[in-house]
Amino acid sequence: EVQLVESGGGFVQAGGSLELSCTTSGLNLDYYTIGWFRQAPGKEREGVSCFSKYDGLADYADSVKGRFTISGDNAKNTVYLQMNDLKPEDTAVYFCAAATTHSLMASGYDYWGQGTQVTVSS
Repeated sequence: EVQLVESGGGFVQAGGSLELSCTTSGLNLDYYTIGWFRQAPGKEREGVSCFSKYDGLADYADSVKGRFTISGDNAKNTVYLQMNDLKPEDTAVYFCAAATTHSLMASGYDYWGQGTQVTVSS
């Protein structure tokens, strides 16, 4: 059974940092892309970043480039999202997901975690 569990969300002031973790089980990160998505109240789910170990590709939404960094630790079956210089508009529930193709489109992902709340105050 494939499982993805997010952790590391919380409350932070603008300009602060958080690191989210996505711990996976039941899948081999050598063959999957792990993506981070976010959804704010009343808005559509948005692709934030994705990482594929098999080709080393990492992509970011324009809104987070230069502030967020995605990385993976295969030994721990975990993918991280380091978020720096957080802004109030980054407030959302953050989800990680797994796909067999490299994409920031949510429709391409097969497995999803339950999400973790990130709240950034001004």
